[in-house]
Amino acid sequence: MNRNFSMKNLSLLRLVGVLLPVAIAAVASAAPPNIVFILADDLGYTDVAAYGSKYYETPNIDRLASQGMKFTNYHHCQNCTPTRAALMSGQYGARTGMYTVGGVERFDWSKRPLRPVENVTELPLDRVLLPQTLKSAGYATAIFGKWHIGQQGPYLPGKRGFDEAIVSMGAHFNFNTNPKTEYPKGQYLADFLTDHAVDFIRRKKDGPFFLYLPHYGVHSPHHAKPELIAQFKNKPGVGGHNNPTYAAMIASVDESVGRVMALLDELKIADNTVLIFASDNGGVGGYIREGIKKGGGDITDNAPLRSGKGSLYEGGTRVPFIVRWPGRVAPGSLCEVPAIHVDVYPTLVSIAGGKMPAGQIADGESLVPLLRDGRAKLARDAIFQHFPGYLGAGVDQWRTTPVSLVQMGDWKLMEYLEDGRLELYNLRDDIGESKNLATAQPDRTKAMHARLVAWRAEIKAPMPRKSGPEDALPPEKKKGKGKKKAAQD
Repeated sequence: MNRNFSMKNLSLLRLVGVLLPVAIAAVASAAPPNIVFILADDLGYTDVAAYGSKYYETPNIDRLASQGMKFTNYHHCQNCTPTRAALMSGQYGARTGMYTVGGVERFDWSKRPLRPVENVTELPLDRVLLPQTLKSAGYATAIFGKWHIGQQGPYLPGKRGFDEAIVSMGAHFNFNTNPKTEYPKGQYLADFLTDHAVDFIRRKKDGPFFLYLPHYGVHSPHHAKPELIAQFKNKPGVGGHNNPTYAAMIASVDESVGRVMALLDELKIADNTVLIFASDNGGVGGYIREGIKKGGGDITDNAPLRSGKGSLYEGGTRVPFIVRWPGRVAPGSLCEVPAIHVDVYPTLVSIAGGKMPAGQIADGESLVPLLRDGRAKLARDAIFQHFPGYLGAGVDQWRTTPVSLVQMGDWKLMEYLEDGRLELYNLRDDIGESKNLATAQPDRTKAMHARLVAWRAEIKAPMPRKSGPEDALPPEKKKGKGKKKAAQD
């Protein structure tokens, strides 16, 4: 054998041995990542230790934050249904008609000056939803948990892009599911949902897959596993964080996050999985500080944020949002740029390498530039909210009346639609929204209000109209209205 030929072959083999693993790694990194989106229900901004709680224990969520990016200026809607509609459609409520839970007769607004805009309770079928778009990009899709944007027939998630779907809400023990699914007697809902989530991941580990895990925890009724309640029984409270049962509910959600993280590690797919954790709206608290004491007791506290669930002050809309994407998102990174629910759809489609549905308006913007650099600038100059209705908190007590808002950087302007009152806050200097600067900053107030009015016109946002005698609710619809607890939405 020719010695020179043998040496050349040997060198070539050595080179291949060096380059082949690099090539394989490059191909693997080019593969679309799996996506897991875990959504808590009614978990407040400071209900997580990574966001400031000194009482609740969330070691797994905290670890996720240390391994990814923590958003500190991310917003959902004031309650659950409109948030879920925005996440799945990528559109503001003014386009979908989904502003709240149930019909407008749910609260007795007959003594108020405006008649609320009718509320859509099922996400319109002409919208192409996020799971449908991800399926088109080659993803297996599943939801286990709370859907709440269409509870029957063609509106169910199994008909709207999810290959696998089990939905449940309303109870944490002895719960019902759709479709009916057997489970061990006494099992806790969060554990049941996580069991199905980890089973899905195991079966679809070769990917790509999209798993949506929207927990019913920590929504009322406030029930938790006894052994977890016991862990907090003798723990001193800190501020408005002091309820052992609520702490135990948070611990169950945290356990779920931990189980998913552990499985991704076990299957060696964590490096090619985008894992997101968020909540659907602010925590059920802050009402006592707002003077709302009837029917809306505080189970937690969103301080330093103002108010809570059902309000468009920061305590009602600013929520935890954490993204881990190994190799793309720097561990322990922070993003203070304003972001909002309608951004999730284009962000996940961009991550998946998919295409947004042709002809369907997308109100959000992909956050991928922020994931790469938390100080990056997005193309837009503002985010918006529009709520043309009422959310009660007891008889003649209101978490919010009709209101629209625009946020531009550190500045937030709210227009209350009953009387046109304007409130302007600098959220960097005054995150608690205690100093209304509308009078002190007339030029900024005028400019931001004009921006808000222009957006409403552009999006054709329905506005509540002046109410009259013909709008009075009949006695049978008034009965019990306004007495429901704030947590029931």
